[in-house]
Amino acid sequence: MTALPARLDSKERVAPPVALLAELTHRCPLGCPYCSNPLALDARADELDTSEWARVFSQAAALGVLHAHLSGGEPAARHDLALIVAHCAKAGLYTNLITSGIGLTVDRIKELADAGLDHAQLSIQDSDASSADRIAGYNGAFSRKQAVAEWIVQAGLPLTANAVIHRANILRAGAIVRLAVALGARRVEIAHTQFYGWALANRAALMPTAAQAESAIAEVEALKKTYAGIIVIDHVIPDYHARYPKACMGGWAKRGLNITPSGKALPCHAAETIPDLVFWNVRDRSIEDIWTNSPAFNAFRGEDWMREPCRSCPRKTIDYGGCRCQALALSGDAREADPVCHLSPHHNKVLKVAVLAAQGEDAGAAAFSYRRMPLREPA
Repeated sequence: MTALPARLDSKERVAPPVALLAELTHRCPLGCPYCSNPLALDARADELDTSEWARVFSQAAALGVLHAHLSGGEPAARHDLALIVAHCAKAGLYTNLITSGIGLTVDRIKELADAGLDHAQLSIQDSDASSADRIAGYNGAFSRKQAVAEWIVQAGLPLTANAVIHRANILRAGAIVRLAVALGARRVEIAHTQFYGWALANRAALMPTAAQAESAIAEVEALKKTYAGIIVIDHVIPDYHARYPKACMGGWAKRGLNITPSGKALPCHAAETIPDLVFWNVRDRSIEDIWTNSPAFNAFRGEDWMREPCRSCPRKTIDYGGCRCQALALSGDAREADPVCHLSPHHNKVLKVAVLAAQGEDAGAAAFSYRRMPLREPA
């Protein structure tokens, strides 16, 4: 792979990142078939300790990061979570806890709120209890999430509900929005599945038909008007049924960075799927050095890496050629135009997958391949 120079002249340096996604652990009680964590999970023994994470957040704040998203796996698996939240608050970072809810208790949520947590984002698998538990691979997950949502709201924390939409729940996309309203969420994210990693392995079971996607999109967009002033609805539409790609992550290494449990710094959560990229580790390098000089971060910045049709396309400053990881998954080369784009020479592969993967079984009936990295829930 041809990358941009490993170091940039000072006049070329990019603006500082706005957000840092901290994957505190890959441990998780759920087995979601669309899991965004890599195929090879970081072991607990390799996780950054409390002091290492504190150094990361201090460096990030000094660089200009505003938001710290505390994620996993399930971040509640970390017994030092409140200490991490408190350090972020002290550093002046706005903290958002991204959680399955499993592992949280009334007392623990209060502890996190007292430590300075600013916001909680709770995953919802479906509006139907049995389907939600089946998708999560965890019996009782739906009822537990309802309780956790109530505890979060009672603690005075703003709540966002987020749902990944796919074949098993797409017929209830609107009902999921209504559930989020009932739970007291101020914001709901309806995000159609991105097919990388584990989701790619489950693509045949997750891919909806074009008609299902169009119906869900129309319903959710209509609900934006219905619930205006009541709840904010963020809607991430499905790639495989789109005409143009999205500006993945707002552009490669333009707005944020991910830190894995073992300290690797990534331009996006799926970047490790791209071979030959060199990822620096926060144990060895500062956040500023990584953001500015890391070969992986500079690999797809700017336009020099672009091929046609992206290089001469007027949309190249809008979508930046789409997703590099998706380009690799579908074309075999991360430098190609995202095949979601109808101008891509590989667009026929998207059309073929969208048709074939949606055939066969009724929506929601296909078998899932689950992730399994158990988390012992606190009593």
